Amino acid sequence: MAWDPAQYLKFSDERLRPGSDLLARVVELPAGAVADLGCGTGVHARAMAERWPERAVLGVDSSSEMLRQAQATPSRVRWIEADLQRWRPEAPPALIFSNAVLQWVDHHNALLPRLMAALAPGGTMALQMPRNFDAPSHVLMRETAVEGPWAPRLEPLLRHDPVGAPALYYDFLVPLAQGGLDIWETEYLHVLSGEDAVLNWVRGSALRPLLDPLTPPERAELERLYAAKLRVAYPKRADGKTLLPFRRIFIVARR
Repeated sequence: MAWDPAQYLKFSDERLRPGSDLLARVVELPAGAVADLGCGTGVHARAMAERWPERAVLGVDSSSEMLRQAQATPSRVRWIEADLQRWRPEAPPALIFSNAVLQWVDHHNALLPRLMAALAPGGTMALQMPRNFDAPSHVLMRETAVEGPWAPRLEPLLRHDPVGAPALYYDFLVPLAQGGLDIWETEYLHVLSGEDAVLNWVRGSALRPLLDPLTPPERAELERLYAAKLRVAYPKRADGKTLLPFRRIFIVARR
């Protein structure tokens, strides 16, 4: 799957705010590097480099497109292209941070304990993931994907519920989080501008994997059908804005 940094950053304030909110909850850390898994265009990695000037900062992502965008802004961050399932730190980091990425990675019950075990003693794992897969934006996306002639290609790509409930993460992380475990959810109300604002939002994220396998005419037709449904589910307000409620789960676990 190829990512488009420009499309993703059309709503940069809304997409980056949860990561900034999460980073604000990270407090004392032991000695060691900090790693941003799924760093994307590198905004949070560069913020960590400024906050902790004495620490090594790693920006890890599987997308060469995103990393090229990240490298275009000078910084002291070390950028690493790697599959997050296979990535292993060279030395135990003080912080493993991940903003809106691990929903793309399966088997959280194995992945998150492995990341906890990779931390330095007293280190922190801080992550945020969308948990809005039952929202109309995603329900209608899946519905449109299985209704057209593209269904055989798209149905295997659908991710119905890749992020679990808070209690699920509590159960398999609490034995590993001797320094404390904090889990919470927040629903952001994004106020979007422009025509087909919700379609433009998902083009930069959840819709992207479904567009890649299609021909240009198929993409246009799928988007036309999906956009018509989104306009009903997310009507413009009297001021011309479109409201997108968006629920996210946050986890801060200290080893």
